[in-house]
Amino acid sequence: MPRIHPTALVDAGARIAEDVAIGAYTIVGPHVAIGAQSEIGPHAVITGRTTIGARNRIFQFASVGDIPQDRKYGGEPTRTEIGDDNVIREFVTIHAGTAQDRGATTIGSGNWFLAYTHVAHDCVVGDFTTFSNNAQIAGHVTIGDWAVLGAYAGVHQFCRIGAHAMLAAGTIVLQDVPPYVTAAGYPAKPAGTNNEGLRRRGFSADDIAAVRRAYKMLYRAGHSLDQAREEITRASIDAPLLRALATFLETSGRGIVR
Repeated sequence: MPRIHPTALVDAGARIAEDVAIGAYTIVGPHVAIGAQSEIGPHAVITGRTTIGARNRIFQFASVGDIPQDRKYGGEPTRTEIGDDNVIREFVTIHAGTAQDRGATTIGSGNWFLAYTHVAHDCVVGDFTTFSNNAQIAGHVTIGDWAVLGAYAGVHQFCRIGAHAMLAAGTIVLQDVPPYVTAAGYPAKPAGTNNEGLRRRGFSADDIAAVRRAYKMLYRAGHSLDQAREEITRASIDAPLLRALATFLETSGRGIVR
């Protein structure tokens, strides 16, 4: 049986795995599913049509799955979907999607959301990302795998943050940040490549050197975006990790940070 504190309010319609722990005064709504070995701290609110996978840890005062902060929302049955092994710290807010977009906010696995971070409606967050304290993303944002958002970073709606990118503390992102790139400032500007992050994740020296050369093609060689993309695509034949960067640049969005 789940370990549910007697003061918690867990709706009879909620689907709770056998070994879940739910703390004091926490509220779990009727359309919520929580997977095995997850721990929900005291005073958390998990509501809406929310699915949470296995081994997640949600700390006190977090709010997960509530309706979006969007004037267009009209009560539609939108969703929040969260994978496995995520850490969701104090006062984190994660909101459901809207009918005007995907209808769901989707979060992968292995992510860390530190205190006071916010994931707005219709966002897609990959795997193993880190949201440092007070990092906030607006609606319709996409965050790639292993991206790091520094403290107080903010991301404008519809922007994309590529895999292994890093936002320095206080960065305000108004355009897309390509994979492997570090961005800083307000508005965000490219500030090199995320070399230390790549080293920590086991990328070889050759791979990191290839990323640095691609960065120069994109930002230092005076190329147009199309020219840089073509060069990076050719370079990806010998350096396969650059395919993610080339693909990212092929997709139109709000333009990339320059």
